[in-house]
Amino acid sequence: PYYVFNFSDDFGEKIIDKFVRSYEAGLTPNPCIDCNRYMKFDKLYERAKILGCDHIATGHYARITQENGLWQLRKAYDETKDQSYVLYDMTQERLSQTLFPLGELRKSEARKLARQSDFINADKPDSQDICFVPDGDYAGFIARYTGRDCPAGDFVDESGHVLGQHKGIVHYTVGQRKGLGIAADAPLYVKRIDAAENRVVLSGNDALFSRELTANDFNWIAYDVPPRELRATARVRYHQREQAATVTVLSDGHVHLVFDEPQRAITPGQAVVLYDGDTVLGGGTIL
Repeated sequence: PYYVFNFSDDFGEKIIDKFVRSYEAGLTPNPCIDCNRYMKFDKLYERAKILGCDHIATGHYARITQENGLWQLRKAYDETKDQSYVLYDMTQERLSQTLFPLGELRKSEARKLARQSDFINADKPDSQDICFVPDGDYAGFIARYTGRDCPAGDFVDESGHVLGQHKGIVHYTVGQRKGLGIAADAPLYVKRIDAAENRVVLSGNDALFSRELTANDFNWIAYDVPPRELRATARVRYHQREQAATVTVLSDGHVHLVFDEPQRAITPGQAVVLYDGDTVLGGGTIL
C-alpha cells in the first residue's frame, strides 16, 4: 500500500527553526544532516515500525556493510555523488534496518534504469539547493519566515577597526568574499561572525587557514568505544576532498582535530566527518 505521511510540524520545528536559530547565532548550519537525523531516520522509522516494515530504502548514494559484528557506513561507488557525509549520524540499529539500493550504481546507471522504466523524473536535474530555500536566498527566507529583519552592524578587521556596515549577520558565512560591499586595497573575506557583538570580522585570504578544530555532538559509527587518539582523514564541508588529521577524543566527549596541512575557512555549524578509506568513522558539529 502507498501511504502519505504529514511531518510538516516536525520539519518546521526540528529543521527550519534550527536552521534559522543557527544563522541568527552566527553559525552556518547543514539542514540536510538534520533532515536525515530527525525526519528520514527518526520519524519515518517510527511510522515504519507501526506498519510492521523490516527496512526503509532510500535514494541516498552510500553503502552499508557489516564487519567484525558492526554495521559500517561506506561511500558510494560513484564518489562524485557520494552522500555519506550527510549520513554520519546513523546508528547501528538504523544501519541494520536501512537499504541504499543506489549505493553500488553510478548516477548515470540509475538514470538509465529510470529511463528504461519510463520514470518521469529520469532526467530531472540534480538539486543543489536546500529544499525549503529553492532560490538560495537564505537571508530572504529567514526574513520572510520570522517576519523580522536581522539588524545591521559593523564590519571590522582583525584588530577591531570598523571597515563599514554589514546588512545583518544572516547574510554571511565564513570564507565569503562576494557581496561585502567594502572597498579595500586587497580582497577581503569573512573570517569570523561575532553574533554577541553583531560584528562580522574580515581578513585577507591567508588568515582563513587553520590547522585545528573542535567538534561536539559527535556520533561514532565504526567503534563501540573510540580510541583516545587516532589517525583519520576528514571533511569539513560536503564535497571537500578528505584531509589527513590526528584526532583526539577529549574527556567531555568533544573531538579535537589537528590537520597535517592548514584548511581554509573551517566553519562553525558545519559538520566534520571522519573517514578511514571509504568507511565513515563518525562525525560531529564544528564549534
